[in-house]
Amino acid sequence: MKRCRKLLLVLVLSIATIVCSSCNRRHVKTNPTIDDGRIKIGFTFDTFVIERWERDRDIFVSRANELGADVNIQSANGDVEEQKKQIEYFIEQDMDVIVIVPVDCGTLADEVKAAKDRGIKVISYDRLIENADVDLYISFDNSMVGKLMGQSLVDDGNNENNIIMVSGPTTDGNVIMVDDGFNEVVENNDYNIVDVTYIDGWKQELAYDYISENKDTVKKANVIMCGNDALAGQVILALQENNMAGDYVVLGQDADLDACQRIVEGTQYMTVYKPIDELANSAADCAIKLAQNEKLDFTAKLSNGKNYIDYIAIKPVAVTKKNMDSVIIDGGFHLKDEVYLNVKK
Repeated sequence: MKRCRKLLLVLVLSIATIVCSSCNRRHVKTNPTIDDGRIKIGFTFDTFVIERWERDRDIFVSRANELGADVNIQSANGDVEEQKKQIEYFIEQDMDVIVIVPVDCGTLADEVKAAKDRGIKVISYDRLIENADVDLYISFDNSMVGKLMGQSLVDDGNNENNIIMVSGPTTDGNVIMVDDGFNEVVENNDYNIVDVTYIDGWKQELAYDYISENKDTVKKANVIMCGNDALAGQVILALQENNMAGDYVVLGQDADLDACQRIVEGTQYMTVYKPIDELANSAADCAIKLAQNEKLDFTAKLSNGKNYIDYIAIKPVAVTKKNMDSVIIDGGFHLKDEVYLNVKK
């Protein structure tokens, strides 16, 4: 009987040892990169509703992986509180670098400070986080984007001079820079701003609603400057459905595929191409350098209300029907068959 009890005790202890050993192994596996030496990057996007963000994501991740980093991608779906939680999660995960496309440029200062207090580098991607000690702001020259929109009217000799601006949300600092650049050209030429509306959260349907619900105002204009190509698409749709199409010069930015299609079809006048490959690759390179405490080659400094931030500005290009092939197609941004899908050549 005693022998049986001893055997039972040994068996129980053996099982317990195996279980505990298994638990310990599982604990290690929950954080497999903790000791492998790879750089950890957390990247939180505003949303993936805007077409271009998926391209930014894929290029950034590919480049970062090549350089020996792992990237955790999150989307806040336009919710600033959700984005704050994502940043807090990245801090808890002890990321080396956090990259942020802010939902609201003016509300993330506390989260950035918390990250910096933990020794985590922070990159403000495409949109400038205000009043925060970020390590780098990398974007396109947004003022130039607006100037290219306005200059496209001047260069083409358009007689249309009454403009409605369907801009993005004021929570996006780029919107102000784009609008300022556009207005600078407008003020120096014979143009008149009929009305300005700001589209909350870049919600495309609100651009459609504005055109449909403000027909009398819209009829006073012959140019509609749109904050991006997605808004331009809804503006054009509303014009068509309200029997107002054909008499408006519509401007946009991002060189989305459907916008390029509209340009060659003749329903949208121009877009601004922003070389996303260059932006995303450069941002990934900078993230790695920051994680390794290397110096960055930045082109300028820009005030965000708190500090002058290291700033890398990438040049945009105006695209109309005239240079669609040389810029968009020859540059490999979109395929020719896709751009000219609805056009007989």
